[in-house]
Amino acid sequence: MNRPLSLLISVFVALLSVLHVAVAHNVRLGAAGRECFFEDLRKGDQMAVTYQVGDQEGQGSSGYLGIDFWINDPQNAVLKAEKDVPHGEVTFTAQDSGRYVYCFSNEASGFVSREVGFNVHGVVYVDATETQADPLENEIKSLSTIVDQVKDELQYLLLRERMHRNTAESTNSRVKWWSLFQLGVVAGSGIFQVYYLKRFFEVKSVV
Repeated sequence: MNRPLSLLISVFVALLSVLHVAVAHNVRLGAAGRECFFEDLRKGDQMAVTYQVGDQEGQGSSGYLGIDFWINDPQNAVLKAEKDVPHGEVTFTAQDSGRYVYCFSNEASGFVSREVGFNVHGVVYVDATETQADPLENEIKSLSTIVDQVKDELQYLLLRERMHRNTAESTNSRVKWWSLFQLGVVAGSGIFQVYYLKRFFEVKSVV
């Protein structure tokens, strides 16, 4: 009777001892726009941000989908920075406790809006001296880490698939309207040529 209860307590303690956080967001960056977010971390916490840039759905923007991304530490120093990239993954370990600010910027583009989907995930640091060493707890922590990594990867793949689908649909829409425009130009040119030749021969007949 005591052994199953002890096992359940060990599992519960192990799950509490390592807390994994994963949050998915979408944000719209207007032309020359910027959006910033923050996370309050303790020293030793691990944090990762994965992001994917796409067209605004139905907007039909074209060109390279690049934005700027950076993370500032609690002293407002730039911890990580990426410039003009369509997607990325930034991972770091907090060296100090405090507020870490990360920003997405579309300020390089004054005409085109962007849609950014991103995941924030990480592991809250727990000092090994605060928990009793147990092989079962270590295995549970390892499995929990693997499960969260798989979940984060699936969320990222779904996000990229949605972004690529929106881009493909936007491209297909532009191709459709361009084809209709070409068809209209060809039809108008044909009608004009027929009318012009008809008038030309009518004038010849009168002469």
